[in-house]
Amino acid sequence: MSPAAIIAIAAVVLVALFAVALLTAARKSDVRGAGALSRETRRRDKDAEIDGPAPTGRQVERAATEAREASLVKPESTAPVTWVAPDAEQIGVNRRQFLNRATVTLMSAGLGTFAAGAFVAFLWPTAAPVFGGKVNVGKIDDIIASIRSNAGFFYSSSARSYLTQYPPEALPKAKGVPQYAPLLGGMSEGVVAMYQKCPHLGCRVPQCASSQWFECPCHGSQYNRVGEKKAGPAPRGMDHFAVTVSAAGDVVIDTSTVITGAPIGINTSGQEAEGPHCITGGGGSH
Repeated sequence: MSPAAIIAIAAVVLVALFAVALLTAARKSDVRGAGALSRETRRRDKDAEIDGPAPTGRQVERAATEAREASLVKPESTAPVTWVAPDAEQIGVNRRQFLNRATVTLMSAGLGTFAAGAFVAFLWPTAAPVFGGKVNVGKIDDIIASIRSNAGFFYSSSARSYLTQYPPEALPKAKGVPQYAPLLGGMSEGVVAMYQKCPHLGCRVPQCASSQWFECPCHGSQYNRVGEKKAGPAPRGMDHFAVTVSAAGDVVIDTSTVITGAPIGINTSGQEAEGPHCITGGGGSH
C-alpha cells in the first residue's frame, strides 16, 4: 500500500475518533446549543405536567382564606334569654336604703366637721377681740384723734364700751376715790372706759353730743363725760373697765371685770352740761 493511502486512512480514522470524542463530550455536558434545555430541566417540566398546572395568585389567597375560616370555632347556638320585669317592691326597698344611707352619711359628715372645727378652735383660740376678755381697741394716738374729731366720744362695739379723755388736772381727785384705783393707769394715759349699760336697769346709754354727757333714754339718768352721775334714778355712776396702754401704744380694755361706778356726788372732772340735753332738751351752757 502506498504511503498516500496510508495517510488517507489515518486521516479518516483521526476524524472519526475526533467526532466520537466530540459527541461524547456533548452528551456529558447536556449541551444542545443556544436555548437548549438541560436534561434535569426537561425532567422537572415533565413532572410538573403530570402534577397539573401551577395555581394562580387568587387561588392561593382563596385557599388561605378557606383554611383560616376552617380553623375558627363556630359558637354554639343558644336560645334567647327571656326578659323578666324587675320587682317593683325590691326597687322601692333599694331606693329607701339609698336615701337612708345618704342621710346618715351626710349627718355623720356634718357632725364630724363640726367636731373637728370645735377641736381646732379649742386648740387655737381666735385672736379676734371678744367681750369678756382683754380687747385691743387700737393705738392711743388714733383713739385720742378719733375722740377729738367725734364730738368727744369713742365707741368700741367689741368691748361694749365708750372711751373718753380724762383731764390730767382731775387725777389728784381721782386718786382719792376708791372705785377709781383700778382705773388710774388708763386715766394717767388720758383715757377712761365706761361700760355701755346703765347701772339703773341695764339699758344702753348713748352719748349726747350737744351736752357732752351720757344720757339714758329709758329713765333719764345722766352722767358726765367720765361716767360720774349727774341726774336721774341711777344708784351710782356708770361702771368702768380697766384700761392699759402698752409700750407700743396699744389700748387694751379688760372687759373680764366690771368695776363698780363711783357713788353719787363724785365729780372729779367738774364737767357740767355743755349744751342742750338729748333727753330733756333743756339746761346746759357753753
